[in-house]
Amino acid sequence: MPTRSYAIVGTGAIGGFYGAKLQRGRFAVHFLLHRDYEYVCRQGLKVESPDGDLSLLEVQAYARAQDMPICDVVIIALKTTYNFQLREILPHIVGPETVILVLQNGLGTEAEIAEMVGDQAIVGGLCFICSNKVGPGHIQHLDYGAVTLAEYLPDYQRAGQTQRLEKIAEDFKQADIPIELSPDLLLARWKKLVWNIPYNGLSVILNARTDEIMSHSATRLVVEEIMQEVLQGAKACDRPISPEFIRTMLDHTENMKPYLTSMKLDYERKQPLELEAIFGNPLRRAAMAGIKLSRIEILYRQLKFLDDQNRSD
Repeated sequence: MPTRSYAIVGTGAIGGFYGAKLQRGRFAVHFLLHRDYEYVCRQGLKVESPDGDLSLLEVQAYARAQDMPICDVVIIALKTTYNFQLREILPHIVGPETVILVLQNGLGTEAEIAEMVGDQAIVGGLCFICSNKVGPGHIQHLDYGAVTLAEYLPDYQRAGQTQRLEKIAEDFKQADIPIELSPDLLLARWKKLVWNIPYNGLSVILNARTDEIMSHSATRLVVEEIMQEVLQGAKACDRPISPEFIRTMLDHTENMKPYLTSMKLDYERKQPLELEAIFGNPLRRAAMAGIKLSRIEILYRQLKFLDDQNRSD
């Protein structure tokens, strides 16, 4: 019988999906909800997936963090634009031995959270998944689902593989979540940005799904050029990525089902875009390493304009 308990902070497309999988794996999972709290208390949590639908009729749901128990692992799956809420949330659910697992996009979020919790153990998690929240307590999983885990150390020093990491990986495997361990969180973050930067940015600017971006020769070329620039940024930060990785990401995207990125969905809902985590922080880190990423900077500036205009309407 599993013994570790999990808290899910941000029960959306990511937190809802992985939290449901962990509960089905017989782990004690505690879900923090906001707007969906009353609905989930009555109706439960539903995941539609090509791997098999999942309905949790009984959910340990909470509207307030102060009502939750201290958990062994706290999974942060909020959008990075809402991380300011964590200063209020985390003290109620984090104990001396709690591990904080950050399942968020972009770069720099672990460092941001470390400033709030001090010496608390932090693990970075990178999700390669197509998943959307389509209604209250309702997650639609379209494709993929693997997670890469890596230990966080200050300034993203290489941390290697730890027993703590291996235990969480065992839990995820028991919950039927594909898992990979990385000894280098900064490298893993840059590799995820190879996909996140071009597709999230272009999906908003071009008003297009991933398949539409890939089907046109001009926009596909733009994707490749942006990916190459991400590799330049990673190399400047002493984390070189093989050029062959670009081909891998392009192939994955061509083979995935038509998908609206999370940034595009946020834009359509007039929610703030995760611009600093996905664009601003990598740009600043590359600049500190002495390199200017011009294409990514143009994307960043265009998206800031669109985001401001969109939310001021």
